[in-house]
Amino acid sequence: MKALTYHGPGRRTWGDVPDPVIQDAEDAIVRVDAVTICGTDLHILKGDVPEVTDGRVLGHEAVGTVVQTGAAVRTLKEGDRVLVSCISACGRCAYCRTATYGQCTGGGGWILGHLIDGTQAEYVRTPFADNSLHRLPAGVSDETALLLADILPTSYEVGVRKGQVEPGDTVAVVGAGPIGLAAITTARLYSPARIIAVDLAPSRLDAAKRAGADIALTSAEATEEAVRALSRDGRGVDVAIEAVGVPETFELCTRVVRPGGRVANVGVHGKPATLHLEDLWIRDVTITTGLVDTSSTPLLLDMVAAGRLDVSELVTHRFGLDEMQEAYDVFADAGANGALKVALFRT
Repeated sequence: MKALTYHGPGRRTWGDVPDPVIQDAEDAIVRVDAVTICGTDLHILKGDVPEVTDGRVLGHEAVGTVVQTGAAVRTLKEGDRVLVSCISACGRCAYCRTATYGQCTGGGGWILGHLIDGTQAEYVRTPFADNSLHRLPAGVSDETALLLADILPTSYEVGVRKGQVEPGDTVAVVGAGPIGLAAITTARLYSPARIIAVDLAPSRLDAAKRAGADIALTSAEATEEAVRALSRDGRGVDVAIEAVGVPETFELCTRVVRPGGRVANVGVHGKPATLHLEDLWIRDVTITTGLVDTSSTPLLLDMVAAGRLDVSELVTHRFGLDEMQEAYDVFADAGANGALKVALFRT
């Protein structure tokens, strides 16, 4: 089969690799019908994730069709249309028993495209299939379902839910890429009084407004004073969601949050960020981090199917599966191309 493989920082190949096979009775083999590229894949290609070894098939988000199941798989069968979650869950360890699937100690967690071969391929082996695949309703398209594999649950769980967004809050979302836009969309479920979006790119700020941001600021405009002035009393935002993963944006979040406020870091950081505890300790600021658990995926899938969450504008570029290299080039230069999410489809 064809797949996108990693060969060290800056080096990737689209070419032939062996077809995946059942290795465990709980595995399923899924034919990839639609797949996307994540910012985390770009971090891997920069060398920020050293656990990814030479020859690894990248990717951890897909929609596909089950073509084979192991003997212990009970809830899925050949022909089922499924969402391949970015997180695999053994279902038995202490973390899985509390729905903290991202920290699974039984062989799961974030493994696809990281510790085992991933989804940017014609077929993928999915461990713990009963717990890690979600059967899709007919009314949810492949393109829409792709957004439920990672960015929607990540933004909701690590950004909105950990940030404890409440009715009447002022929320700043720093970074209006796919994760930031999904955070804006899901934050609106909690009726905040105001959502402020911050980004470098005017095209992404326009997208943030369409997603529901009340105010959109360029990075130059988003000074500490300017953002604080937009809060209800000038003392800062209630929740600051960091959706980029660079030191400057994290530090901006810690500066604009009010005393007693929350900073929810969602971005994947490849470099150290300074934590100014000399300023933060007295302000009673809560800072959270996290890897998505995808425990919210069934809920979000139901809401999308019911038309309660509109994610139709998040995919901006579409390709055939064999155009993987071009899709990477477009996504890696998102600012110049106006790209948000890219989607690739089996043709």
